[in-house]
Amino acid sequence: MNISCSFLISFLTLVFAALPLRAQMSGVVADQGASPRVQPQSPEQLELSKLTTENLISDQKTKKKLQQLNSEKEALAAQYALDMQKQKSTVAALEAEFSRLSTENKISAEKHQIDISALQDQLEKATLENKLAEEKRKAEIAALESEYQTVTAQNKLVAGKSVAQVSKQNDELQKLSLENKLSEEKNKKDMSLISQRLDMMKAENDLKNERQRELTIADAKEKNAIDLEIKRLDLAERRLKLEKMSIDSKMDQLKSDLEMRGRKEEWKKEANKEPVYLDKPFSNNKLVISDRRISLNGPIFTGVADYVCERIHYYNNISSSPIFLVIDRSPGGSVMEGYRILKGMQASRAPVYVVVKSFAASMAAAITTLADKSYVYPNAIILHHQMSTMNWGNMTQLKEQLELAREWERRLAVPVAKRMGITLEEFRKKMYERNSDGDWKEFGDKAVEYHWATSVVDEIEETGFTKNPDAMDNRAKPRITSEEKVDEKGQRYVSLPRLEPFDFYFIYNPDRYYR
Repeated sequence: MNISCSFLISFLTLVFAALPLRAQMSGVVADQGASPRVQPQSPEQLELSKLTTENLISDQKTKKKLQQLNSEKEALAAQYALDMQKQKSTVAALEAEFSRLSTENKISAEKHQIDISALQDQLEKATLENKLAEEKRKAEIAALESEYQTVTAQNKLVAGKSVAQVSKQNDELQKLSLENKLSEEKNKKDMSLISQRLDMMKAENDLKNERQRELTIADAKEKNAIDLEIKRLDLAERRLKLEKMSIDSKMDQLKSDLEMRGRKEEWKKEANKEPVYLDKPFSNNKLVISDRRISLNGPIFTGVADYVCERIHYYNNISSSPIFLVIDRSPGGSVMEGYRILKGMQASRAPVYVVVKSFAASMAAAITTLADKSYVYPNAIILHHQMSTMNWGNMTQLKEQLELAREWERRLAVPVAKRMGITLEEFRKKMYERNSDGDWKEFGDKAVEYHWATSVVDEIEETGFTKNPDAMDNRAKPRITSEEKVDEKGQRYVSLPRLEPFDFYFIYNPDRYYR
């Protein structure tokens, strides 16, 4: 950051005349009590803010679509649960109806049993009455026989006492004979009546037996009908169970198909191939990278050292196979964070190889140069320059801050110069020989000649990417987020996004549609 201040130029000219011009112009200086001037945002920064806002809106739309899909999925699951609950309710209603019919059948059977018991009691009562009548008839016959024997005995006694009275009593005998015959006729008549009564009672008993048999037959028919109805209900229940089993089987088949489809999709999301772990991953200008890789992209700020070092420690606890610190694009950043990354690399039991694919500057370039082994694409750019910062305070404070900056330069820039085989002063001089701002940048093949990297790599094989990036990465695919616009001449155009440092657009654009 170049902030002009005549007082600062005069002060630094007197005190540090030996420093290069860019070092004299670095930093933000103000007098005690003065306020730093706020730099207005450039058009590029405004465009970047606009693109960032549009990206956030696009992300919110994508999240909303995902929420809608999740809601539809939950609705389908709820409908399925509702259908299953309805089926369970139907089965439960049928089971309750079956239970009710069984209870009614039991109650009916108990009632029939009570009726049969009552009829049996009546039969026993009628039998007892018949026996009682028979006993009475026997008693009457015994009484008549006893009376006959008494009369006979009297007749014999009368005959024995007086033979003389035979003639007199012959009449009486005839009278008695007639009376006896009359009595016998009466007895026969009584016996006939009794026999008739017995026949009537037998007929009544036979009638009752016939009725009982008819009731038994009716009960048997009703029981058979109930058994038939029970069998029909049992058949219906079995049919329902078979239907339920068929539905469950179909549901299981559908679940199995869905699971199989999901597993196929999961299978497609992975390469189903193990990463390649080589002790010597670089051969014939080809580098083979395993899944023991750490990405270092963007600015190096607070927390980046923790991110990198924790993964170095983790991979060391697994094995001593090489670890790859892959830099796609990094403008550098914090010297403290970068120094911790370097110390973590030096303390690693497994070798840590730095790989630069596009761009590494400042602290990222220092990490690349000071690594034991580093590999760069031929067209990757490595950039070294002097450390810069913004200072604030009085003269004493500025001097202290400058001394601290010099110490950090000694700890970081001197090892880089030593790796190149030159002194720090020569390193500074060459920076400004290559570029008036002191930004010394070289392509990868040239950077190897200056020992900023150990080898140029023409081909990199990433064996650690075994899962489909589209399935596991929620980042949107690169696309132009700017909307189509119309200029003052009525021509349509689209604004291209800002490029990374030292990048260029190589695009066919005859009608200047892309701007």
